[in-house]
Amino acid sequence: MTRLPARIETDAESVGRDLGRLVLTIVELIRQLMERQALRRVDAGDLPEETVERLGLGLMRLEEAMTELREHFGLRPEDLDLDLGPLGHLLSPPDDAAPRHGGFTPVRPE
Repeated sequence: MTRLPARIETDAESVGRDLGRLVLTIVELIRQLMERQALRRVDAGDLPEETVERLGLGLMRLEEAMTELREHFGLRPEDLDLDLGPLGHLLSPPDDAAPRHGGFTPVRPE
């Protein structure tokens, strides 16, 4: 059996970038969940028009902020899509999901 080293050799820059990637992945997951829930409520007609407008504006601003943060950490959208092995990719839409309009749609590996 291979022994793991007692210490991991790393530098502050890579630790910061990797931590940023992890945090942005979690934020992107939550953003996508919020967006899907909002779309379900809009499609169901549960929300007044004013709320729909505010919700859309808020989601657009959040997406813009995510773009700025990804650029700050030197990340591409697909860098946030973690491979979960047999479960698939974390941010990939389910196979039966309709294609998304705008926003982050990760590229599935062929």
